[in-house]
Amino acid sequence: MPLHPNSYEDIRDAVRALCAEFPGEYFRQVDEARGYPEKFVNALTSAGWLAALIPQEYGGSGLGLTEASVIMEEINRAGGNSGACHGQMYNMGTLLRHGSEAQKQRYLPKIASGELRLQSMAVTEPTTGTDTTKITTTAVRKGDRYVVNGQKVWISRVQHSDLMILLARTTPLAEVKKKSEGMSIFVVDLREAIGKGLTVQPILNMVNHETNELFFENLEIPVENLIGEEGKGFKYILDGLNAERTLIAAECIGDGYWFIDKVTKYVNERIVFGRPIGQNQGVQFPIAKAFVNLEAANLMRYKACELFDAHQPCGTEANMAKMLAADASWEAANACLQFHGGFGFACEYDVERKFRETRLYQVAPISTNLILSYVAEHVLGMPRSF
Repeated sequence: MPLHPNSYEDIRDAVRALCAEFPGEYFRQVDEARGYPEKFVNALTSAGWLAALIPQEYGGSGLGLTEASVIMEEINRAGGNSGACHGQMYNMGTLLRHGSEAQKQRYLPKIASGELRLQSMAVTEPTTGTDTTKITTTAVRKGDRYVVNGQKVWISRVQHSDLMILLARTTPLAEVKKKSEGMSIFVVDLREAIGKGLTVQPILNMVNHETNELFFENLEIPVENLIGEEGKGFKYILDGLNAERTLIAAECIGDGYWFIDKVTKYVNERIVFGRPIGQNQGVQFPIAKAFVNLEAANLMRYKACELFDAHQPCGTEANMAKMLAADASWEAANACLQFHGGFGFACEYDVERKFRETRLYQVAPISTNLILSYVAEHVLGMPRSF
């Protein structure tokens, strides 16, 4: 068991019970078919777990990011993959913190009930990557509409979502004083947008993760779908990104514990040369080291959650938690695969599937080097490198 003091056992027990109804075989079949775990996501929704962050007055549970992170962790620790549904959690922060009362009344009760899914956020573009201030997708106001043109890439769960958060430039970069100004965020109703100015092109990838390239050609969005004040979207979206990185950290921690549990059991049972391979320090030490690093990452996850829930600045902690957890889960994944030997590559053990899934978080939602660059500049005061 993890050593952290905040156990939230009631939440853990309930999520584990639900996840027990969806064993490894279920996710294996979904993975093989390159499908979407529809039944699993529906079960999470029906049980109210994906409405954890929605206040009670809108039909949700009114919990904090800490509790949301525990839900995501337990899904991954049970052998599932929160990547199919975590977007609803971190997108919620943007709507909750910056949406109008009318927008909350319009969307939140239906999201809480499962009538609507808010699973998708469109920020990244092919030519900008993480350099968000250089995005070229534009939203130009014309009367009671904004007209959107541009392109986005690596946008997940579009095909399994009803609503999407969109970041677009409403003022050209050349006309703003600060490059982070002049961007705005909108709620896009995908049911009305797809085929009417929005084209979705799926991207097949190493993980069974539904992600897409989006093309906007004169897509019209009602003015009332603007979240907050025009031009302040970059500031608003940071809340969502900090929540995303913290939740991803929790998912990596769940992955890490899954790998540790899996490999510890295996090396205690696997007999080679007349003794369990777990008796060998060459096997013990990499597993133990991965566990130590996982526990340290877990503490940083809770620190980031605590600050986020207190509405305190948490960019540094969210970034560090994501990096530490992704590194720890990848370390645990390598140990698990290595000590399963050939069986680690056999689909029926689920190791290779989880190995692929956790590898993603070395790259997304932000790469390790960019986190180090952030810490070097904003925490340690070194010169800006780009």
